[in-house]
Amino acid sequence: MSVLKVKLTPPHTHPEGIKDPGPPEESPSPSWRGPSATMAPAGTKKGILERLNAGEVVIGDGGFVFALEKRGYVKAGPWTPEAASEHPEAVRQLHREFLRAGSNVMQTFTFYASDDKLVNRGHTQRFTGQQINEAACDLARQVADEGDALVAGGVSQTPAYLSCKSQDDVKAIFKKQMDVFVSKNVDFLIAEYFEHVEEAEWAVQVLKGTGKPVAVTLCIGPEGDLNGVSPGECAVRLVKAGADIVGVNCHFDPATCVRTVAMMKAGVEKAGLKAHYMSQPLAYHTPDCNKQGFIDLPEFPFSLEPRILTRWDMQKYAREAYAAGIRYIGGCCGFEPYHVRALAEELAPERGFLPAGSDKHGLWGSGLEMHTKPWCRARARRDYWEKLKPASGRPLCPSMSMPDSWGVTKGHADLMQQKEATTKEQLQDLFSKADKGQ
Repeated sequence: MSVLKVKLTPPHTHPEGIKDPGPPEESPSPSWRGPSATMAPAGTKKGILERLNAGEVVIGDGGFVFALEKRGYVKAGPWTPEAASEHPEAVRQLHREFLRAGSNVMQTFTFYASDDKLVNRGHTQRFTGQQINEAACDLARQVADEGDALVAGGVSQTPAYLSCKSQDDVKAIFKKQMDVFVSKNVDFLIAEYFEHVEEAEWAVQVLKGTGKPVAVTLCIGPEGDLNGVSPGECAVRLVKAGADIVGVNCHFDPATCVRTVAMMKAGVEKAGLKAHYMSQPLAYHTPDCNKQGFIDLPEFPFSLEPRILTRWDMQKYAREAYAAGIRYIGGCCGFEPYHVRALAEELAPERGFLPAGSDKHGLWGSGLEMHTKPWCRARARRDYWEKLKPASGRPLCPSMSMPDSWGVTKGHADLMQQKEATTKEQLQDLFSKADKGQ
């Protein structure tokens, strides 16, 4: 990891040339603005490919679904984003916190905002897919325009694909979301969270029709997609489908994701193709995950907190991702704004500035120099936090879990989409399978 000194010299310029937001009383109003959040005149922001082609580091945002579920705005299970229409203030505030932390991209809160997902398994639909997608675009744009951030419209895997619907049916679902993104003039598009490269290819083909830059991320690890297609082959297929940026998101921890993207990069280069690379992993340690990722862990989704990465783990991730040639670096489920701030602080030498959120965060614990207790002041140093092995506080806590490995994927009866709520009989069958250990 890079060494970044914290002592500032007037006029609030870092000794290594990194711009600093300065003390709170000298920051512009509102107080969250900083160098990374200065409003750019309309039409002057550099696009995503312009930034990446110039070798700039793009910091993504974090995990909206998990963050808003914990705050009481999203229901676990459906994981659908009605909050964009139902509680816009909550979504707007989270966008602002990620912007303040250093994010360059405000991704629309449209994960699972496809019409087929909004009616799946008895979910009560209070807003139309169009209403949710439009509201999400408006919120992302409002906050992006408060800083130097871009808006990315996002689509994700569909129940229709898992239920073996046709290519035309699945593409029609993507197109309904895409039409909203075009009308709202998002800056670029992301197809994320795909377990099967085939469906991701279909998504890229639809999104590419807009003429906007397209990024695509699979939720796979080093073993490849759920049909056994290797990361390298997946990446080649996606680049050939028209993707400008390829990578992974969700399902696995940062170390696993960086390793997977490195495999994708090697595959693309071996094929003589070119692309940019991105990584948006979980904020959880998942060394015990199998091919399907953290959804197979018995702690998913309500007992994952003991696995959360520290801010210092995140700085290590940022440095390793950068060293692997990844220039779009962000996070997914479990990523809170302070995690994103850690990415931005670690990569401040490359970006040339600290985020506004660093106003209240001394680098490597330096703020503890002002602590009342002397033993806490003694922790105000980098080598302390880098060497620390955090305790779990749980005397009988296991270091690893045994993942559930049911081995079901596209086409399996248990995955078929149904509008009706899951019945008691269906649940009892699942309980029985779980008790027998499959």
